[in-house]
Amino acid sequence: LLTVSFLQKTVLRYYVFEGMRYIWMPRKGAFCRVSILSEGWTYADLHRFQQGMSQAEQSSRFVLNPFYMFQVFSIILWMSERYYYYAVCILIISFLSIAVSLYEIRKQSTTLRRMAQLIVNVTVRRATGEEECVSSVDLVPGDCVVIPSEGLLLPCDAALLAGECMVNESMLTGESVPVMKTPLPFSGGAYTPESQRRHTLFCGTHIIQKCAVIRSFLWLPFTMCMHFWFFTAKGDLVSSILYPQPLNFRFYKDAMKFLLFLGVLALIGTIYSVVMLYKSNTPWAELVIRSLDIVTIVVPPALPAAITTGTIYAQNRLKKKGVFCISPPRINISGKISLFCFDKTGTLTEEGLDVWGVKVVNGSGFDELVPDPRLLPDGPMLSGLASCHSVALLEGQPIGDPLELKMIESTGWVWATFGTHRILAVMRPLAAEFQPEGISISQPVAIVRRFPFSSTLQRMSVVTVGPGGGSACCFLKGSPEMVASYCVKESVPSQFTNTLREFASEGFRVLALAYRELDAQTDLSSLEREDIETEMRFLGLLVMKNQVKPESPGVISTLRQAQIRPVMVTGDNILTALNVAHACRMVLPHEQVFFVHASPPTVNSMASLRFHQGEGGTGTVSTQETMDILEQYHLAINGKSFAVLCDHFPEYLPKILMRGTVYARMSPDQKTQLVKALQNLNYRVGMCGDGANDCGALRAADVGVSLSEAEASVASPFTSKTDNISCVPLLIREGRCSLVTSFSLFKYMALYSLIQFSSVVILYTVKTNLADLQFLFCDLFLVTLLAIVMGRGGPSDELHPQRPPASLLSVPLLCALLIHTLLLIVTQVSVLLITISQEWYIPLNSTRTGPQNLPNMEDTGVFDVSGFQYILMSIIVTKGYPYKKPLYYNGAILKEHLGKMYIL
Repeated sequence: LLTVSFLQKTVLRYYVFEGMRYIWMPRKGAFCRVSILSEGWTYADLHRFQQGMSQAEQSSRFVLNPFYMFQVFSIILWMSERYYYYAVCILIISFLSIAVSLYEIRKQSTTLRRMAQLIVNVTVRRATGEEECVSSVDLVPGDCVVIPSEGLLLPCDAALLAGECMVNESMLTGESVPVMKTPLPFSGGAYTPESQRRHTLFCGTHIIQKCAVIRSFLWLPFTMCMHFWFFTAKGDLVSSILYPQPLNFRFYKDAMKFLLFLGVLALIGTIYSVVMLYKSNTPWAELVIRSLDIVTIVVPPALPAAITTGTIYAQNRLKKKGVFCISPPRINISGKISLFCFDKTGTLTEEGLDVWGVKVVNGSGFDELVPDPRLLPDGPMLSGLASCHSVALLEGQPIGDPLELKMIESTGWVWATFGTHRILAVMRPLAAEFQPEGISISQPVAIVRRFPFSSTLQRMSVVTVGPGGGSACCFLKGSPEMVASYCVKESVPSQFTNTLREFASEGFRVLALAYRELDAQTDLSSLEREDIETEMRFLGLLVMKNQVKPESPGVISTLRQAQIRPVMVTGDNILTALNVAHACRMVLPHEQVFFVHASPPTVNSMASLRFHQGEGGTGTVSTQETMDILEQYHLAINGKSFAVLCDHFPEYLPKILMRGTVYARMSPDQKTQLVKALQNLNYRVGMCGDGANDCGALRAADVGVSLSEAEASVASPFTSKTDNISCVPLLIREGRCSLVTSFSLFKYMALYSLIQFSSVVILYTVKTNLADLQFLFCDLFLVTLLAIVMGRGGPSDELHPQRPPASLLSVPLLCALLIHTLLLIVTQVSVLLITISQEWYIPLNSTRTGPQNLPNMEDTGVFDVSGFQYILMSIIVTKGYPYKKPLYYNGAILKEHLGKMYIL
């Protein structure tokens, strides 16, 4: 704990834990994270910082292995026993191991530091209006940074106060599509980076372009620094790598318990050895050495390294197939997955969509479907399709959401320059000679304000003007239900619900558009989202077809056959999601689906819960029918009902979650909440997604798989370069293979210790022990090499319905170890007795003890049979079917077995 006198005025008390600084806050009476200096700011507070801070204010904010010990002990003990060869070999191996470990730690630390520490020069605006170039190390919360035209690799989390930026966030989210960031509104409550992601630039992300207009009147964007170092979103992810949370996996817990059991066994063996050696009048010094030697035999120091062998092999095999892992212990956990959640768009279905047509409102109904938007007459629907988007130009190429790119492409409109207004983008129709026959559109539109799409809000909006700044309009685009809720009731056609249900049930992706004309006197620069997204006029529906990826049905069928529940979690319409669920065999044709409708309480009614076999149905079912539904049928739930279930029907939530197959209109936070709720039901949950909206769920899941072109992303433990879910069964098969290999190696190392323990204790009873080179041969050239090649066996080609066990302390396993140990002891004792009973037997010199009376026949007999026991046990515990390929596929272990047996 440090107390620092700062500027001779302020006394600051703080401490540092896991890279984060905690300062003493007198008003709270507690130590708080230093990031509290930038918490609680409102939107208005942040915009006041746009003028910059004074130098004085800026200055006031500027503060803010036991394993090797065991090896050393063992080496000293062996040297005292004159096991020189063995001690020297272990000493050399230990030094090499320490050197390699230090090299790897240094290499990883350097790599992580290079990724975590980002020092660049930035331009900061001061309160005097001057701009100053400073190092990012000198930035403090509240600094106003000017983003240059060539872009910037951001060194901190910052709120965007003015201008627009196109940002590459693939390092944080795994999302390869750049994201458009827009300025923070002037009005609003308290600012938090997570709730205002569209207005926040995160540390480590690359600002590749500011705005999309190519004119000299483009203004420079400003950002206000919020968080630094470990307090940024990137810092939080780096911290999770440096200081990972303990994995709640039974295998690792049981491994530590079993080591304690071996420790107790070592104590018993030590007591037995003391008694036996004391009876033979062994000197006290030698008695102590012999007793301590038992400890180095019973507790195998190579056990932790041995059980990770299978994981290392699995990680290398996954890397060769394009699956990268930043958390190797989770490979074993993937072998226990019992439920896998999938995002829909871009994961189960193709990323791109094809425009199927447009349904335009005509009076109180819809016109016929127009298959080509270019055939639409000049009007707000066509202008809305061409301008209501967040696409930008980068080096002449449009970048943005694939859906919006397809939408713009279908209109035939292109980017252009326009007037002298401060604008974001200009869209114009094609030249007259390239327009469809009978269509003549000549007026371009300019986007002057943009409120980007949010998965939570399910909508986006823009403000556009015509030539000369006239004809100001605002357009709204989003989910049909959300858009309709912001429109005047008379403008929404009476067949809206039926038309939407018809398209959604056929698997189409449907978006709705609305618009409103603005007064000529309206100050467009000061408009907020709430000002324009009201009293809108419904324009129509954009219908798009999203095809299921060809790999999805086969993978889902494989998971179902392996008794792994597939679940869809999407932000799309529930009927569209259900159609995709049928198409990818998540729901089979003969299986029934019930929709869950949960309504919150109102002034005149209590909260209600209903089940219907068709979306939009009415009526209720009896209690017995409800129980049958919860036990037999698939359930489909939307985000609103899920929220009501969590708040008002917690007693039904577990049973609904156990039958829920389709979760639609789910916000990113609800996806994360769902994953955690399933984990509370003792499911081992996997999550597969491809975008930033899934980032929270990917990190919350036991096994998160991000489909990304990046080689590795801190967004999830696993990153797959393939753009489909075929990596999921591969990962589960490798996880099962790694888990059973870890089991096999754990049992083998335990049996190896027990075999050698039995040999030493038996030989102690006849006043002898194994020789130096015998220990060396068994430990280094026999057991170690066998353990290495045992882990090489690859996974089975099929997923078996039964998952491998995860407990090392189960009754069958302990009984098997006990029986094996008894047989091993009986075999060694029998060999000793048979040797003694032979006519050619020559007794050892009983006046000498330990290695001093070597060689002798007792030692030779016990050593030879123990060598064969090591080999036989490696075959017995190497479990193959149904999680690994049979033993004869592992050529290395067969060669090793034959070679060792030949030597013996």
